[in-house]
Amino acid sequence: MVIYYTDGSCSPNPGPGGFAVIKDMKPHILGSEPDSTNIRMEGFAIIAALKDAKQTPCEIHTDSEFWIKVITEWSISWEKNGWKKKSGEIKNLDIVKEVCPLYRASKAKLVWVRGHNNNPGNELADVWANDARITKAKA
Repeated sequence: MVIYYTDGSCSPNPGPGGFAVIKDMKPHILGSEPDSTNIRMEGFAIIAALKDAKQTPCEIHTDSEFWIKVITEWSISWEKNGWKKKSGEIKNLDIVKEVCPLYRASKAKLVWVRGHNNNPGNELADVWANDARITKAKA
């Protein structure tokens, strides 16, 4: 089974952003946006991993508990309610609408890892997400 590690970076936040997808403990996909947020970059990294997996079984390790909850819990009721939530607008709805169908059609398992906690894959993803932000990598 393929294991991906994903991470996003933005500095300042909001500001220039980058993301990385690590596959086989090597940088595999890098991307950036000139004006973004850390949350957006984290989402784009998960999208890139899902697209790369092409519906084959995989694990996507991420330190974004936010995106795991969006994808596996919150989006279900948002979609039923016409992409609305009781407390107001859904931020980053463009990413939510892209990542959710990809995930639902996939054979991926999302795995939360604690960020900056000496997990080699997560640390590598963090380094490369920062590099993508600095060098303005193209997705």
